[in-house]
Amino acid sequence: MSGRPPVRIANFSGYLGDRYTAIDEAVAGDPVDVLVGDYLAEITLAGLSARCQEDPARGYVEYFLDQLRPHLATLAQRRVKVVTNAGGFKPAALAQAVRALAAEAGLDVSVAHVEGDNLLSRLPELAAAGHRLEHLDSGRPLSSWGAAPVAANAYLGGWGIARALAEGADIVVCGRVTDASLVLGPAAWWHGWSSTDWDRLAGAVVAGHIIECGPQAVGGNFSGFTGIPGMLAPGFPIAEIAEDGTSVITKHRRDGGAVTVDTVTAQLVYEIQGPRYLNPDVTVHLEDVRLAPVGPDQVRVSGAAGSPPPPTTKVALFAPIGHTVVNTLYVTAPQVEEKVDLLRAQLGNDLPPGVDELDITRIGTAATDPETQWDATVALRVMATARKPEPLERLDLARRLGSLYLQSIPGFFLDGQALAQVSPQPRIDYWPALLDLTAVAHRVVLADARTIDIAPPEQTATAHQPTHPEPEPEDAAPATRVRRVPLGTVAYARSGDKGGNSNVGIWARDRAAWPWLRQALTTAELRRLMPEARGLDVVRHEFEHLHAVHFVLRGLLGTGGSSNLRVDQVGKAVGEYLRAKHVLVPETLLTDAEHPHDAH
Repeated sequence: MSGRPPVRIANFSGYLGDRYTAIDEAVAGDPVDVLVGDYLAEITLAGLSARCQEDPARGYVEYFLDQLRPHLATLAQRRVKVVTNAGGFKPAALAQAVRALAAEAGLDVSVAHVEGDNLLSRLPELAAAGHRLEHLDSGRPLSSWGAAPVAANAYLGGWGIARALAEGADIVVCGRVTDASLVLGPAAWWHGWSSTDWDRLAGAVVAGHIIECGPQAVGGNFSGFTGIPGMLAPGFPIAEIAEDGTSVITKHRRDGGAVTVDTVTAQLVYEIQGPRYLNPDVTVHLEDVRLAPVGPDQVRVSGAAGSPPPPTTKVALFAPIGHTVVNTLYVTAPQVEEKVDLLRAQLGNDLPPGVDELDITRIGTAATDPETQWDATVALRVMATARKPEPLERLDLARRLGSLYLQSIPGFFLDGQALAQVSPQPRIDYWPALLDLTAVAHRVVLADARTIDIAPPEQTATAHQPTHPEPEPEDAAPATRVRRVPLGTVAYARSGDKGGNSNVGIWARDRAAWPWLRQALTTAELRRLMPEARGLDVVRHEFEHLHAVHFVLRGLLGTGGSSNLRVDQVGKAVGEYLRAKHVLVPETLLTDAEHPHDAH
């Protein structure tokens, strides 16, 4: 081991479209050793693939260059490393563009890139070699999809990044590495870890998972946001990762937001499939992770255990499956049900051949005695899909909606200040596949054009999620008096997406509520609270040290966020929806919970 102090790794992007000024803020903030930027969520990768099809030169995140340009000299002077997956589908092209920026500024900056994730051209070769690229959830082979992929990217681990840094790279540009690899790579390089330091690697993956989504670890998208200061612009997080793999999550002191046990818990339970968190470099066992405040805006993360990674890695494949057009109209009370029924019939009448679906979703409920007109208003989202754009062009949804003004319901209107969507947009489907790690050509290309192959892990092991039995009724202490209140009175939640699955973690705001929460949130109760989940396969796990119950709702998001017809495409609001549902809670837990207080 190196004996070096903890490495300070600061995030500056959580997704494609995150706050543009983030690198400005990081450079003006507290000293760090490495800056990492994550741009590639599944749904944003789908959007980037569509852009790349239209213009092959637009395969990387172009505005990263504009973010970086003003700070290249300062970062070089401070010897701060930069690692990002902004390379998207063209990491080599982005690396060359960064070199051009450095040359313009007269800076000696070494830029490397990591490649091998882009498998699109290799799909026939992989199929011929017997790789079935089975769907992660269904197990079906890729050959059964019936769609022609336009993108296929394997999730790479962090050892390519580590090697690039060891070879002297100042900036490392990646394509589709795992989000946590952006942190694991620098931590492994800094501390000189080996590829079998499972617990240390697991700790780095946990730290990477916590900070990968930027301000989410600092109060963004957090159920307890009213107790977080500076929410006008919550800052970006920093992970201080020690040699033993434990970490302290913090933030730049000058920035808004807060780092608390709850904001870190929110990120820990976000977009996971259960206690086994799979990574190409290590399988992380999350059930023993412990969080403890160690100072203002400082939370210590410990207890992560690791074991060999699975023998496969995920491959994100995207393919166009048709087109969509969508618009929104508004309905005014009273008789909302009857009005929606007539609109549904009128809009669906005499559809052109080739229109596959006309999905009409009512959003909101009118107040019983509305104080304002808007309290009496509900929205109706109308989406049509078709394999080809021509049926949607013949449908002309915007015109069809506009023609209803004089022949439909009273109180119907469109937003006159909003542009109607006229042209059909591509509909991109997602196929999360599994591929043997040995079939992935993970490579590092250095500034001098030398190429270094990164070997697959020598040890692998198939991992299975543990089974947690449903609570038995006798486990609960008898409650003499209960009151019906929103679940959010005593619990926080965070939800997200993994392909067609939505996950939601719900944890007790106060540890005293944990025994009740664990007992109350059974799979049956989840289905009762959320009618949309009644026909789904629901997987339930418990995280005792986080005081959390975690559910995976398989298939809630169809085949993925980029193609399903839900308004909440990627399930980001599922957690808050559940917190709004009323449940019976023991009165002994409500004394403090009903009065707002700062997140602990």
